[in-house]
Amino acid sequence: MAEEKPRYRTYTSPAGGWGAAAATAKVLMEQSVVTKGSRALLAMNQPGGFKCPSCAFPDATCTRKLEFCENGAKALAHEATKFRVTREFFAEHSVSALMEQSDYWLEMQGRLTEPMRYDAATDHYVPVSWDDAFALIGQHLRALDSPDRAEFYTSGRTANETAFLYAIFVREFGTNNFPDCSNMCHEPTSRGLPPSIGIGKGTVVLDDFEHAEAIFLIGHNAGTNAPRMMTPLVEARKRGVPIVAVNPMPERALVRFTEPQDIVQMATFGSTEVTSEFVHIKIGGDLALIKGMMKVMFERDAAGEAVFDHGFIAEHTDGFPALKADIAAQDWPAIVAASGLDEAQIRRCADIYIRSNATIICYGMGVTQHQQGSQLVQQIANLLLLRGNFGKPGAGISPIRGHSNVQGDRTVGIDEKPSQAYLDRVREVFGFEPPREDGHHTVESIEAMLDGSAKVFIGLGGNFVRAVPDTDRSYDAMRKLDLTVGIATKLNRGHLVHGKDALILPVIARSERIETAAGEQFVTIEDSMSNVTASRGVLDPPSEHLLTETEIVCRMAMATLPDSKVDWARYIDDYSLIRDKIAAVYPAIYEDFSERIKAPSGFHLDIPPRRRAWATPNGKANFLILPGLAVNASVADPAMLRLATVRSHDQFNTTIYSYNDRYRGVYNDRMVLFMNADDIADRKLTAGTKVALETITDDGVRRGVEGLTIIDYPMSRGSVAGYYPELNPLLPLAFYDKVSGCPAAKAIPVRVLAVAAVD
Repeated sequence: MAEEKPRYRTYTSPAGGWGAAAATAKVLMEQSVVTKGSRALLAMNQPGGFKCPSCAFPDATCTRKLEFCENGAKALAHEATKFRVTREFFAEHSVSALMEQSDYWLEMQGRLTEPMRYDAATDHYVPVSWDDAFALIGQHLRALDSPDRAEFYTSGRTANETAFLYAIFVREFGTNNFPDCSNMCHEPTSRGLPPSIGIGKGTVVLDDFEHAEAIFLIGHNAGTNAPRMMTPLVEARKRGVPIVAVNPMPERALVRFTEPQDIVQMATFGSTEVTSEFVHIKIGGDLALIKGMMKVMFERDAAGEAVFDHGFIAEHTDGFPALKADIAAQDWPAIVAASGLDEAQIRRCADIYIRSNATIICYGMGVTQHQQGSQLVQQIANLLLLRGNFGKPGAGISPIRGHSNVQGDRTVGIDEKPSQAYLDRVREVFGFEPPREDGHHTVESIEAMLDGSAKVFIGLGGNFVRAVPDTDRSYDAMRKLDLTVGIATKLNRGHLVHGKDALILPVIARSERIETAAGEQFVTIEDSMSNVTASRGVLDPPSEHLLTETEIVCRMAMATLPDSKVDWARYIDDYSLIRDKIAAVYPAIYEDFSERIKAPSGFHLDIPPRRRAWATPNGKANFLILPGLAVNASVADPAMLRLATVRSHDQFNTTIYSYNDRYRGVYNDRMVLFMNADDIADRKLTAGTKVALETITDDGVRRGVEGLTIIDYPMSRGSVAGYYPELNPLLPLAFYDKVSGCPAAKAIPVRVLAVAAVD
């Protein structure tokens, strides 16, 4: 843990501003990269430079010299760090000793410098040559009696070129087992939206924020998880656009924000009030809010008011009568109880929506990470369809995705449920017959490890074992494997919870130059609004022993598939050849890829709903019904609270930058429980005391986390929050959305136990 004593105090300054500037300077100094890091920041998200390795929010057309945020600077500083993890480090520290260290301590050790193999006799990682590492991977994969006994994970940082080849390699090997980070966040978008609007992506581009007449933000914290989003929000608010934020806990950036790039605002210590209506919803209450808003709309339409876009509904949609019947079946007392809101506020939200002729609804994992997250996403689409908020400027649906290319990876083939059309194109372009059966998503992959059917795990980036649910069981699952492979830039927990054989393969990072026999190469990234742009690193790699992710994928394929129909060696040096193959497999969206990517701002992939075209079986956008008001199974326990796991401000996914969360007033601590004052009092507890959480479940497994300090925080009643991944042990593996496989991490049923009760 941190050496300093924990402190808790309310943060009263605006988000962003001088606090963000100070944090950026501090992290550059901590990683000893003030000069190098500052120079690299000037190239981040700029033409000819590299794309931010943090979030997936798009660039503002590169019109500003500084196109980065505080958390992007942290990600870069930690990537460019002067600290190194060498063979001497591994000789000094056994794996058992490293397991005793915190995730933060592991992160702070720095960049990996050469390939390592686990030696069971000494419990240490030892150096291994690249040739021997690839030979070991090929040996294990070829020895499997079925390709489906291997699991191939992908992190959202993986570039399009690498992800595309990874998908081809794994399918030629013979499986569709592609657990990936999307499974744990926006998979409900990928699975829920296609039946509704024909595509599993958002329909908004950045310019739409300039034309929106209302913006709704549901279940996400832009100030921490997508800070560059704050600029278009602030600009919209300055124009008088109403912004409605729906969240069970107030987030500082959505209260007041100072733009670090606004010289006048910085100089005058000014700020902008971002949210015009804060909707303090209870966890899981989003469906009730949406249906309440629609109920108001049907009431006012029945009274003769022009509420619905009946022309759009008649021409472009199907299922309107069923939606009308479903909304009519909901009564106001139930809506109020399920949402935790006053009827008057729901009516205000509906009025804001009705008065707007162009509305954007943005949502995050507060929507997707529920047991019916996919269907909840569809209800947001229903709300937008009622007023024709697709295919016109300033309107549409906007999932705020996390990692910087998680959407791109899905576009180019990282999908455990691939379409038959895609598989047909792979066969035509590459000359082999790919497997046709669905593969494993993340939860299914862990289940396969637990029952012994999975034998090999290859992780292309990420920190899989810390990101997944049910930590103790997941650790057991990973340790049953014959081989685990971690392809990474930094040391993490996934390298320490490993199989009988284990490899750590270090890679060149996003911010670093890629030099091959064919010259300098670049990769491409798709942001959360379907813009594809080039990314060229500008820094020197930290070691001569690193390889690119693309070369690692090609050489794994060469070692595993000696009779492959794919000329893998060609793609190691010339990435334009990979882009040509992407264009061949996806001609409708990637035609002339190599030419179009030369544009400084890249190009936008076709999103049919933007032209009011619907790639659904009936050729229409569909109103889809989710009966009732609940998005999670009910729990018959009067002491039950719903737990949402959240990130701190000094964190990106599983990467912990510090023990601070300044916007929430937490310093030098991560073992905290944010809790409503009335919920604290009801349990005869006090803020500052330590408690335990226990999952309420009927599967016979006790899941608990102890040593959590209660923080009196303005949570909605019945809702609590704590940090991920520390509270992942509370999330049962089976507690997930059955449509998408996404774990329901925003709605875990728990009870609070006093320390004495645990003892």
